[in-house]
Amino acid sequence: MTQYTPTTVPRMFLERVAKRPNKVALRYKYLGIWRDITWGEYLDKVREVALGLSALGVTAGDRVAVIGENRPEWLYSDLGTMFLGAVTVGIYTTSAPVQCEYVVGHSSAKVYIAEDEEQLDKALIFRENTPDLRKIVVIDTKGLRGFSDPMVITFDELLEKGREVNRKQPKLFEEMVGKIKPEEMALIIYTSGTTGPPKGAMLSHNNIAWTAWSIGEAMPVAEDDQLLSFLPLSHIAERMFSVFMPLRFGYTVNFTESPDTVMANFREVSPTVIFAVPRIWEKYYSGIRIRVANATWFKKVAYVLAERIGRRYSEYQLTHKSIPAGLRLLRFLANALVFYKLRERLGFERCRLAISGAAPISPDVLKYYNGIGVPLRQVYGQTEGSGPTCIHQGDIVEPENVGPALPGVEVRLAEDGEILVRGGNVFMGYFRSPEATEETLADGWLHSGDVGELDERGYLKITDRKKDLIITAGGKNIAPQNIENQLKFSPYINDAIVIGDRMKFLSALIVLDEENVVQYAQDHKIPFTTYESLTKAPEIVELIDNEVQEVNKGLAHVETLKKFTIVPKKLYEEDGEVTPTMKVKRKSVNEKFGDLIKAMYKAG
Repeated sequence: MTQYTPTTVPRMFLERVAKRPNKVALRYKYLGIWRDITWGEYLDKVREVALGLSALGVTAGDRVAVIGENRPEWLYSDLGTMFLGAVTVGIYTTSAPVQCEYVVGHSSAKVYIAEDEEQLDKALIFRENTPDLRKIVVIDTKGLRGFSDPMVITFDELLEKGREVNRKQPKLFEEMVGKIKPEEMALIIYTSGTTGPPKGAMLSHNNIAWTAWSIGEAMPVAEDDQLLSFLPLSHIAERMFSVFMPLRFGYTVNFTESPDTVMANFREVSPTVIFAVPRIWEKYYSGIRIRVANATWFKKVAYVLAERIGRRYSEYQLTHKSIPAGLRLLRFLANALVFYKLRERLGFERCRLAISGAAPISPDVLKYYNGIGVPLRQVYGQTEGSGPTCIHQGDIVEPENVGPALPGVEVRLAEDGEILVRGGNVFMGYFRSPEATEETLADGWLHSGDVGELDERGYLKITDRKKDLIITAGGKNIAPQNIENQLKFSPYINDAIVIGDRMKFLSALIVLDEENVVQYAQDHKIPFTTYESLTKAPEIVELIDNEVQEVNKGLAHVETLKKFTIVPKKLYEEDGEVTPTMKVKRKSVNEKFGDLIKAMYKAG
């Protein structure tokens, strides 16, 4: 185990550049061609942003807001802000103007860096209500020809201001870096939260550097690895993988062209390290099952046999049992004839480290990917812990738990089962919210809000969110998360919300996987006109009923679902129904579809 030395994000960056300035750090696609950015070129841009922001009046401790899809300029802005000793505040691109206003206003951001005209428009709506905001910087000026506003400048103009400052004060950049201390704030991450207004979690330079060091002790990441960056950079998990861990390991980050080209870019890049949220892994799995269902008889039989072999093989592998020679041979054949081609079609053929995080994943999904040769493991954590707390380490990947704590992290359980965390990854507190900080960091431990179990080895099993536990009318404690994950394993179910607190039985709101259910309806000649009409088609209700009953077979009697209702619309972030990382906002959904819930219990 290597020794950690307190440091700052800028110092980590400079050390990385000094090692191999000509190695490719970032790649992006422009006009159909992948373009390379070396670590040396990366530093040049970060320097220009830092000094450009300085010219705009940003000083150490000030906040700079950034909103946009994953692209090099996002990283230049993020790190340039930190090199100045200022604090980056990321905003989700899907945020409505009023949500952007809250974050910019609450953080007192001086500068708002927007990707394009759409994100600029949001600022033009709320800027009158955010008096601390001085400048708006636009990266992509497409559609803004002829637009002029004294408050708005282009990203190129920001870079030019930085170059001008550097010519006049060539030592200023190094002086700024030298003044930053490890314990000072580097980021404010506004939690998407499933209840109430978002809280700004403050992370220090030391939080980030320490966590990157700890991850390096727990996971086999290397300098020659390739990562595809596609999840929101406003979220700490993607930020850690796309921005901070590369400073520690030196691997290359590839940016997707757009949210619509993720699958195509996976095939082009074929990354060696993949990080995604459970919904992405579930979506890929559902897509595979649907394609197999529509394949020729021979391909269908070959896949089903191979999947059985892979699943059996993974059961031995994940539990560290000796694998029989015959099963090894069958797995070799299944891989050569089916799995390798499947992974190649997905862009996973080079993957040697796959990670699911930000929400719990179904054990069945994790087993499935390991069975087809994608070494998927789970990470558990939260924004307040700089991202990770526990992760499957080494060869031990047990689907029912999230593995042991990261090196240097302590995990214990409170009397009520709440997971408590202590370590260098634990945040500074909530920005301008001392009461919430005191509550979350009580007694020197981070109170996660999650409930779990620890075995004698220190391996953690997540039961559920503390506030989501259901107590039935009969006094039984039910963790809905496990039931919901099993339902979402179905290719026809996108989301499931189990209901039953203070009720005599459990029921569920079901959200269809539109793409797969539409395909099913077309294949079986089921008439429908709109999404809502699809949810009410008797054949679709029967389809979902079969999926629910299949899940019920594996549940204890008290956990079985007696009723379900298909929600007549998809859940959207802009409607306040899901978070940017696709977690259901349970309280919001329960309120919005209260009539549907009442109808299930009224009838029963």
